[in-house]
Parts: sequence; structure tokens; C-alpha cells
Amino acid sequence: MKYLIINGSPRRKNTYKIIKQAESNLDGEFEEVHLIEKQIPMCLGCMNCIVVGEDKCPHHDKVQPIIEKMGECDGIIISSPVYALNVSALLKNFFDHTAYLYHRPQFFTKKALVVVSTAGAGHKKVAKYIDETLRHWGINKVYKIALACGGKESLETSKIDKEAIKFKKDVESRKLHSPKFGDVFYFNLWKSLAVSDEPIEADAEFWKGTGLVNCDYGPEVKLNILKKLFAKIIFKFFKSVM
Repeated sequence: MKYLIINGSPRRKNTYKIIKQAESNLDGEFEEVHLIEKQIPMCLGCMNCIVVGEDKCPHHDKVQPIIEKMGECDGIIISSPVYALNVSALLKNFFDHTAYLYHRPQFFTKKALVVVSTAGAGHKKVAKYIDETLRHWGINKVYKIALACGGKESLETSKIDKEAIKFKKDVESRKLHSPKFGDVFYFNLWKSLAVSDEPIEADAEFWKGTGLVNCDYGPEVKLNILKKLFAKIIFKFFKSVM
């Protein structure tokens, strides 16, 4: 198995210790991306990635190699400490540069492990935010390790190990889980926008070029009858009102 670690902490303290403890439960090849070292400039909010295409982002050469590594791995570990009750600026900036993935999801076969640490509070909220972002990218299943370390040197290794082992077994199984209704909703919302009378050109090219325009959800992922029906209703509704 190949694992990609995206470290959103500017330091290598509690958050990184949790990553390494989780990693000790996994078997495979590991590659670490430390966002502090990538020196990705702040997102300019130019909307190029969404409207024109991600290759038109002014910082494409910094961001795209990370996206490509995500596509090549089996499991993604993504981490952040809690800063001011939110993710670190490093991780938020990376997320801002991937805003186009909300419109054009693609990682339907990938599993992810979210690692969050805090000295106080906010760890569950931050882990939930990262989880939601990854699911908008198309990530199939997200596991979460969110710990309040309180400045202690020792970590709750049993909790870390338990979630890491679940993550490992799922990655190795290659089983694909049925998405949540909310994920099906957004998939069909963006699909309907791509085939509207005045679509965003980059969206239209992606949805038609990948064939996703003909799918109720990521083609590798099976939906039960209820979710298939839900997907078709959502798509038909938004297509009619766009």
C-alpha cells in the first residue's frame, strides 16, 4: 500500500507524533508532504481554478504535484493542529487552492485518515471540517483521530492505534463504501451545473470528458436503489431550475 502524509502543521510536535504513532500500525510505502516546506503562496481568490481550470492557478506548479501524489496513493493521511479553533493557515491555504475539487470531485476510490491535535479544545470541530472537505473531493471513507493533548508529552496511543488499524484494514480491503446522502446531493448539484445552459467551461469539460455526467455518483462506487433514485431526483430538479 502507498500512503501520502500531508502535514498541515508548521512544527513536528504533537500532531506529527500522532501521525508517526498511526503510521506504526500501517504496512506500506510512505511519502511525507510538509506544507511548511512547499511554500505555497496565499490563495489570491482569483477563481481561475474553478472558472478557467486548475492549470491556470498562479500557483499551479506548487499545488498540482501534491494533487498528483494523492491520485497515486492508496491512503491519505492529512493533519492539522487546532489554531484559533480552526485548521492551521497552512492547511486552510492548501484547501483554498483545491476549491475546484468541490466542483470537480475525483478521488472516489481513496480512503483518508484525519489527524488533529489541540492543547485545549476545537479538535472535533476541526476534524469534522477536514472530513467534510475531503468528502467533497470525492474521498470514499474518512477516519478521524482528534486528540486534546493538553500540552502533555504522552499521547493516548491506544486510541490512535485503534483508529489507525481500522484505516489500515479498510485501505487494504479496497472495499468501497456507499456515500452519504449529502455527498450524493452535492455530486448531482455540481453535475447539473455542468450541463446547464450557461455552464462553467472547466466544469463542463471535466464532467463530459470523464463521463461522470452519465453517473449518479463516482462510477466505481455502488449505490443502493434509494440513493440512485435520490440522485436522479436531485439532478433532474437542479437541471430544471438552472
